[in-house]
Amino acid sequence: MIKILLVEDDLSLSNSVFDFLDDFADVMQVFDGEEGLYEAESGVYDLILLDLMLPEKNGFQVLKELRDKGITTPVLIMTAKEGLDDKGHGFELGADDYLTKPFYLEELKMRIQALLKRSGKFNEKILSYGELSVDTSTNTTLVQGQEVELLGKEFDLLVYFLQNKNVILPKSQIFDRIWGFDSDTTISVVEVYVSKIRKKLKGTRFADHLQTLRSVGYILKNAE
Repeated sequence: MIKILLVEDDLSLSNSVFDFLDDFADVMQVFDGEEGLYEAESGVYDLILLDLMLPEKNGFQVLKELRDKGITTPVLIMTAKEGLDDKGHGFELGADDYLTKPFYLEELKMRIQALLKRSGKFNEKILSYGELSVDTSTNTTLVQGQEVELLGKEFDLLVYFLQNKNVILPKSQIFDRIWGFDSDTTISVVEVYVSKIRKKLKGTRFADHLQTLRSVGYILKNAE
C-alpha cells in the first residue's frame, strides 16, 4: 500500500481526507509544519499533501527546505490561497500540483493517482528483474515462470527493492516503510527478512545484485 504524508492543521479536513483515502493508502497525519518537515525527511512516503497555512512553519517553508535537501517526493499543495502569485510561488519552490480549498475528495484522489503514475513507481502491476517477475495485483512472484512463495512482509520488501533500483535504502527507511513507525519489533527484522528473500531467490540476478552496505542499508543494482 502506498504511504501518504498529510500535513494539515484543520482537524476536521484532515480526518475527512484520512477516512476517504483509508482503503487506498496508508496515511500519516501531522498538524504543523515542523512535524511535517521531520516526517517528510524520513524518505518513506510516496506523496505529501501539504497545507500552506500551518503552525510553526508554513507550507512554503516546508517545501523549500525539502527541495533544498534534495528530497524529491511529489508534493500536492492543498490551500485556501487561490491567488496566481501563491500558486506560482508554490510551483517555483518545487510543488507538483496545487488544489484549492474547498475541493471534492474524489478530485483529490484523482490528482494523487495522477502524481503517483507520473512518479513511475505505481503505474505498473508487473515488475521485472532479470528472470524474476512480480505481479503486485495478485502478490505472486515468478522465477523463470515458476512461482516462489514470498508472504506478507517478504513480498512487500521485494516490491520496495524493485521499485527503488539503484537507490541506497537505509535500514531505518526500510523499517519505517515496511513495518511502520508503530511496530513492536526492532530494526534488526530488516536483516532477517532480507536473508529470507535472498535464500528463496538464491541463484537469481536479484539475489546476486542486492548489495549490503555495511552500517547503512542495501542497494539493488540495475540488472545487467
